[in-house]
Parts: sequence; structure tokens; C-alpha cells
Amino acid sequence: MNAITLNDRSLKDVMDAPETTPLAASRESTPAKRRTPLLETESGKRFIEGTVNLLKAAFPPLLGMLFFVALWALIANTNKSIPGPVETWASAVELFSNPFYDNGPNDKGIGWNILNSLYRVGLGFGAAAAVGIPLGFMIGRFDFLNRMMSPIISILRPVSPLAWLPIGLLVLQKAEPASIWVIFISSIWPMVLNTAAGVQRIPQDYMNVARVLNLSEFKVFTKILFPAVLPYVLTGVRLSIGVAWLVIVAAEMLTGGVGIGFWVWDEWNNLNVAHIIIAIFVVGIVGLLLEQMLMLLAKRFSYD
Repeated sequence: MNAITLNDRSLKDVMDAPETTPLAASRESTPAKRRTPLLETESGKRFIEGTVNLLKAAFPPLLGMLFFVALWALIANTNKSIPGPVETWASAVELFSNPFYDNGPNDKGIGWNILNSLYRVGLGFGAAAAVGIPLGFMIGRFDFLNRMMSPIISILRPVSPLAWLPIGLLVLQKAEPASIWVIFISSIWPMVLNTAAGVQRIPQDYMNVARVLNLSEFKVFTKILFPAVLPYVLTGVRLSIGVAWLVIVAAEMLTGGVGIGFWVWDEWNNLNVAHIIIAIFVVGIVGLLLEQMLMLLAKRFSYD
């Protein structure tokens, strides 16, 4: 009887209760959590920031190049003897389609000319580094040697590179070693001067400690001088490679042979101005790449 009464009462409570929403309907009516857009996440914000910084960095150089090309096209349109950007680009595509052809000693592709010039630069620059860097260390280390070499360097350093070419031809009797000699004598001075300046700027306390410890000159060089002076040495090397690449073009114009300088002169004799303009860009790009490589090397060994 109690169970029946309880059941009747429970049934009555259920019937009298207000209508409720089923569980499934309740879940469906609950608004879903909003998904964060990709660009509003941390990674998206970093991507946007990086893109904006890239555009800010790239816009001025691109604008400058656009202005340069427009000015070039305007000059070419005024003076018909100068090829415009479109004509020069077409010549460059044709020229670099086969850069390593070989039709004899006086007719080689531009690739061979660039490699031969880099070979001469490597020999002259390497010899200058082998002599100039140790000489700079000694000049900076010993005051007597510094005072002895200072007037010689002051007189020889401002001499034009091409002024050394006749001396090289007279002594060496051949155009190839004479051009290497010009590169050597022109690129040695930045390495000597920067290395010597780096040695002279080492704090005197370091040298006093070396004397107290009675270190040998070899220990002083390997433990004190070389690590402290290395950034200065690399700065001199970077400046010297720019001078060497600058000089080789002019030297090859006078000595002949296979090289980018002789190639420019040969194209001038053929009145091929488009190829001359291409050579100007090639010389600039190769020089820029050499300098950037050495700048990266200098940053790698910077101890600041």
C-alpha cells in the first residue's frame, strides 16, 4: 500500500512538475566554444610581425633598384647607343646560357673569364695575407720596427695600383705574374695596418701579466695577441679582398689574357656595350659576395 501510494505520489509529482528540456537538446542549445583564428594565435602574430619586418627591410632596396632601372631606361631612351634594361637582360640570358664554352684562347665563355680572375686574385691576395698579417703583428708588437716601417708604408700605400704594373712587367717579364704582383702590392696594406692597430690596442695590463708569468713570445702570441687581434685581422682581410678584386679588372685590361678585365676590353673593341654593362654587374655582384662571405666570417670570430 505504501509502495502504491509512493508510486502514485511520485507519478503525480512528475506530472505536475514544469516542463524541462531534454539533455541532448540542452547540449545542442549551449553555444560552442569559439575557435581562435590562426592569425590571432601567438604563432600567427609572430608570422605577421616577421612579414611586416621583412617588407620594411626589403622595400627601400627594391625601391632603389626600381628607381635605378627607371633612370637607366630613361637614359637609354635618350641615348640610343646605350642598351636599355630589356635589351641587356636578353643579352645576359643568351650569355649565361653557355658560360663555359671554349673556342680557343681568345674566345672563352664568361664563366672561364670570371674563374681566371678569381684565380689571380686568390694567388695575389693569399701572398699578401701570408706577408701582411705577420708583418702587422710584428709592427704592432715592437715599437722600434713600427717607427722603422712607418715612413715606408706612408710613402708606398697611396701609390696607384696600376703604377706598380710596369715594375712587375720589367722584373717578372710576363703579364700573368705581373698582374698577380699588382694585386699583392695593392692588397697588403689594409692587412698590415689593421693587424698592427689591433695589436697596439691590446690593454697593457695583459702584457704586464705576460711579463710577470715570464711567458715566451710564442705563448704571448697564441694566448694573448691572436685571440684579441683576430677581429682586426679579419677587417683588414675584408678590405683587402675588395681592393684585390677592384685592381684585377684594371690590370687585366692592360695585360690581356683570359679574365673579366680583358673580356670587358675585348667587348669594347667589338662595340658590344650590352656585354660591357653585364660585366659591370658581374664584377659588382662577385665583389659583393666576396665581401659578404668575409663579413660573415668576421662575425663568426667576433669576441665582443
